[in-house]
Amino acid sequence: MSALMSISRSVQAESNMSPKILLVDDDTVLTGLLAEYLETEGCEIVQVHNGADAVKSVHEGKIDIVVLDIMMPKLSGIEALKQIRASSVVPVIMLTARGDDLDRILGLELGADDYLPKPCNPRELYARIKAVLRRTAPEPAIPNKSIRLGDIQLDPGNRKVTIDLRIITLTQTEFDLLWLLLSTPDQVITKSEISTMVLDKPLSQWDRSIDVHISNMRKKLGNHTDGNERIKTVRGIGYLYVSPAL
Repeated sequence: MSALMSISRSVQAESNMSPKILLVDDDTVLTGLLAEYLETEGCEIVQVHNGADAVKSVHEGKIDIVVLDIMMPKLSGIEALKQIRASSVVPVIMLTARGDDLDRILGLELGADDYLPKPCNPRELYARIKAVLRRTAPEPAIPNKSIRLGDIQLDPGNRKVTIDLRIITLTQTEFDLLWLLLSTPDQVITKSEISTMVLDKPLSQWDRSIDVHISNMRKKLGNHTDGNERIKTVRGIGYLYVSPAL
């Protein structure tokens, strides 16, 4: 499990980056307060107040991470996320109504990296931003060595996954999760380990983030050629990547 320990050490390291953050919310008072706090932490802030402008800003500028509200005029956060994900893997944190599980799950299914209920504490938001940026950094602690297992190949250097030379498009979080599973095939990785090492946060009782990311990956990867599943659920414990039959 040395690979797992390597990731664990990396996610504990603090980033020295000064990220450019796109805040997207039609509540101008809230974005103003969040921007004021984040700027004191050395962040560069861009504020827009509807989903259409969010998509435009991602396409036009070098944005390191997006904080995206769901309920907005012109284009909802969900629709904006769909359009962003059509052409960009920029990390996205969704702001959702407290207790609205459907919005959170839908956002994760569409490729959001994390979520935070509103109203949110600026300090907690900044902690989430740092956590997401650490695990999606261009120079991750993942060893720069390709992994090939049957028909699937994962190349950490260019963050590329192929199955029989067909490119599989994954989000940053999905890529890191797949790397973790492929690094230890046929061995169970607990949900607690995945949450700490990939999502960079402790596992909470009602958090379904991991389940949604796994579900997305299964749809993208498909089964082995013999019809058997690639990623197996070990109920109540976690997941494992099943080696193909010889």
